[in-house]
Amino acid sequence: MEQSRRYVVGLGEVLWDVLPDGRKLGGAPANFAYHAGQFPSSENTIAISALGKDKLAEETMESLRAHELNAIMPSVPYPTGTVQVTLDGQGIPTYDIKENVAWDNIPYNDEIRHIAASCRAVCFGSLAQRNVVSRNTIHKFLDDTPTDCMKIFDINLRQQFYTKEIIQQSMQRCNVLKINDEELVIIGQMFGYTELDIEDKCLQFLEKYNLDMLVLTCGTNGSYVFSPRQMSFLETPKVHVADTVGAGDSFTGTFCAAILGGKSLQQAHKLAVEVSAFVCTQNGAMPKLPERLKTL
Repeated sequence: MEQSRRYVVGLGEVLWDVLPDGRKLGGAPANFAYHAGQFPSSENTIAISALGKDKLAEETMESLRAHELNAIMPSVPYPTGTVQVTLDGQGIPTYDIKENVAWDNIPYNDEIRHIAASCRAVCFGSLAQRNVVSRNTIHKFLDDTPTDCMKIFDINLRQQFYTKEIIQQSMQRCNVLKINDEELVIIGQMFGYTELDIEDKCLQFLEKYNLDMLVLTCGTNGSYVFSPRQMSFLETPKVHVADTVGAGDSFTGTFCAAILGGKSLQQAHKLAVEVSAFVCTQNGAMPKLPERLKTL
């Protein structure tokens, strides 16, 4: 890979979502990288994780190639990750995330270090930090990025796989926070902001952690983007939902690509809402976007 390039990186878990209609490649960082990479402004996208030495690892790389997604995924002596996904009547997923798997043990090798040094934007979450090995790799990567790197912390709370310390350390290292309304309630309680309304909670986090932006998604109740100087709110489009797997990641990837492409906060927000709504009408986390949505 040419070091003259600036990369957009999804860093963390890569795994197979085992859905009622079969297996689909997923994991928030890979989903983010896939969707960001569909836009010209962030074509040099890479998913960084780790894989086992098993058949699922081979299938992972085949699927990433089929989705035209570049990847750095060292082989480690742990099984490739899987998640059992169950959908309710509204297509809302619940997850059974297997532990002690490859993405819990992402090594910080020279190839990954070189990508960090040329990173233009990176998205990471809390789930991949449940194990100290991957957590240390994520921290080292973030610390080695250029000063102008867009560092998006997509909290992505899952099951019991997070702590206040992990959340704090991540918010200290990011400059963009992505959170949903349910997570905002949990994090608000964790940090003692229980008496504040939604907007005030977001502004508190924006100021406390000196963030450039905070993105809040509220499902069917719309979404917000806050910055120190402005706020954007948009309604959620009404669509026929197939499933919502990957919709939030498509929102984040699109928003990142739009900002990198020079769009305003409001323009980036609008495109992210439109892409996320489209993804909800499709099965799985990585549908191909129609050309009308890819023109920034």
